[in-house]
Parts: sequence; structure tokens; C-alpha cells
Amino acid sequence: MDLVSLSQQSNPNNYPSSIVGSNAAISSTTSISSSGVATPTSSTSITQAPPQPTTPSRYENQKRRDWNTFCQYLRNHRPPLSLSMCSGAHVLEFLRYLDQFGKTKVHNQTCPFFGLPNPPAPCPCPLRQAWGSLDALIGRLRAAYEEHGGRPEGNPFGARAVRIYLREVRDFQAKARGVSYEKKRKRPKQKVSSAQQPPSAPPPAAVLAEAAAASE
Repeated sequence: MDLVSLSQQSNPNNYPSSIVGSNAAISSTTSISSSGVATPTSSTSITQAPPQPTTPSRYENQKRRDWNTFCQYLRNHRPPLSLSMCSGAHVLEFLRYLDQFGKTKVHNQTCPFFGLPNPPAPCPCPLRQAWGSLDALIGRLRAAYEEHGGRPEGNPFGARAVRIYLREVRDFQAKARGVSYEKKRKRPKQKVSSAQQPPSAPPPAAVLAEAAAASE
């Protein structure tokens, strides 16, 4: 028996067989309806594109820059400090080091403009980092420390000495600049009860006249 007769016996109706290529994106198949008619069908495989990388937020970019600045400060320290050796005292040194790059005028107690929010003339008082900038900086560095494998209980940016220092800077700058850093609390809305509502005005005379005419 030859190969041609063997293939005819295995496929007596001579239907086309499906051909699947190893590199083909579309595979052809044959379906037989109830009437005995062969209908070729095709299925297309669609590969999904990989998700696009998300753009870091402004907060994440600033946090990365602050962390790089602090690590550079540790490397330039004399003697150089490793992150594991860093303590709250080194964080305070870093904050005082940043004061030389500050842009906020903080009046001394001997300055005649001490406590004035808008001084009328310039004065030789030094420029410092504003309390709000330092407070936000410590928050970002505290988060970055734990993201880089630091333990929360040993976070030097959350040390008690750092919190006290920030509180002292806030209080002194508030007095020196004549500004308040206290958050304004929203007053709760007072609900007027029915007993406190003013009495309604009597109906006008025209309405009373129409009511009398309707009753007659």
C-alpha cells in the first residue's frame, strides 16, 4: 500500500488539514458544519505591549535629591561617616550646615526690626533656612532612610533631639519674623434649632381676603 492510498483512507472526504507554522502569527483551522460543508476559520494571537514606566512625582524627585545631598555630606564629613553610624546629632549638624544656603531673613533679638513681618529697611541679620523647609526636608529624609533599608526604630531623622530642634526653630522664627505658624482651625457650623428660629411673618392682607372669599 502506497502513501497516497493511505492518506486517502485516513481522510476519505479529502478535507484540507490544518497547517500550523512555528513562526506563524495566524493559524488556519477547518470547522465542519451540520450540512457537511467545511468552513476555514482563522485565529489571531495578539501580544500585549509592556506597560509604560510611570514618571516619578515631584515629591519622589525631591526626596531622591535630598537623600543624595545627605549622603554626600556624610562622605565629606571629617572623619567620613557611614549611614549606620549616623545619629540624631549628625542630623542636627546637617541642618545647621544648610543654614548657609538659606534665603529667609531671621532677625536677631537686638535688631530694631525684631518681630516685624515687613521691615521698612534692610538689616545685617543673617539668612537662614525657613522652618517649613526644614520640617519638609526631615520628613522626606525620614522616609528615604527606611526605603534604603534603615530600621524605623533606629531612624536618626525621627530622633527626639531633631523634633526639639525643629520646634525651637519654629518658635524663634515666628517671634523674629512676626509670623504665626499655627494652623487655623475651622469653626464648626452652628445648627439653628427650630426653637431658636425667628417667628414667621404674618400673611399679607390680600391672602387673608382671598381665603375669606373662598370660605363664603
